Amino acid sequence: MSERLGGLLEFGLAGVVIFARNYRSVEELRALIAEIRYAAAAKPVLIGIDQEGGQQFALAPPFTQWPSAAELGRVGDAALVEEIARAMARELRAAGANLDFAPMLDLHVQSESPITRERSFGADANLVARMGLAFSHGLRAGGVFACAKHFPGHGDTRIDPHLDLPTLSGTLERLNAAELVPFAAAIADAVPMIMTAHILLPKVDAARPASLSRRILTGLLRGQMNFGGVILADDLGMGAIAKNYGAGQAAIETIAAGTDLVMLGHNEADIEPAVEAVLRAFEAGRFDAGEWDASAGRIERLRAAAEFGVGAGAADGGDTGVIGCEEHRALSEAAFRRVSEVQG
Repeated sequence: MSERLGGLLEFGLAGVVIFARNYRSVEELRALIAEIRYAAAAKPVLIGIDQEGGQQFALAPPFTQWPSAAELGRVGDAALVEEIARAMARELRAAGANLDFAPMLDLHVQSESPITRERSFGADANLVARMGLAFSHGLRAGGVFACAKHFPGHGDTRIDPHLDLPTLSGTLERLNAAELVPFAAAIADAVPMIMTAHILLPKVDAARPASLSRRILTGLLRGQMNFGGVILADDLGMGAIAKNYGAGQAAIETIAAGTDLVMLGHNEADIEPAVEAVLRAFEAGRFDAGEWDASAGRIERLRAAAEFGVGAGAADGGDTGVIGCEEHRALSEAAFRRVSEVQG
């Protein structure tokens, strides 16, 4: 595995995403991350994991089990959210990870939304902003990068983008008044990374999904909202994109739209062809040279911070005794009691 990982990382990949299918125990997870670090040699690598709490996008025991974002949103205690996120970060670092694909800032506007039903802090934009900031602060305090998702938000849809492309009919004015409020707060708070949503917004860009839309990523997120951090395209292997674009084409188009990092997590066989397609597009002058250099700078600054700032030290992991420790279990139990009290 080290040889294969080393070969992939030599392509210039900034990091990896780890899924539950990649390991069976904390020991296996730490060994896998150590192997990734070894394959990358002295280069800092981003090690990202979904840890949102709840049941869907969360780490299984022995990692501490936490209430979902929806449950915590109903409690409405930002200090509790921050404390939980700090505990999550401690456990992620103990395993060797330095990036959490959270908080989720999508609004739960559509009650039938399969994406936000349990994973969103709620429908109120200001509540979601407050809870999202608390979550980010907790991760930062625990030494793990936050990644706000999924820009510009897809809580008002009924289609799961893992399966097909959702459509949001809202205007830009509606987005500014609702969906973008939590993201604006996160940007003002210097969130280091934002993940895009695979969603079509025909009243903003009728031709391309948000993840591939220059109007949305460069015009709206970079220009109007002044985001200076790293833009990460959600997995291009999801049905919303894969049904309409090949991996190489999607990678080229999302980078041309303003994306810094591209995620491919469904099919390992897509990775090298996609990288090669991007390299050919670069050599053909498809990308703006100034934007390419600026993007590389953003990525390298984040990787440097992973080595010397937030996220530093996660390379070697920490004391795994913190994973599911008594202190965290007590916090979890107290949080679930608060949830029960609110639910009556």
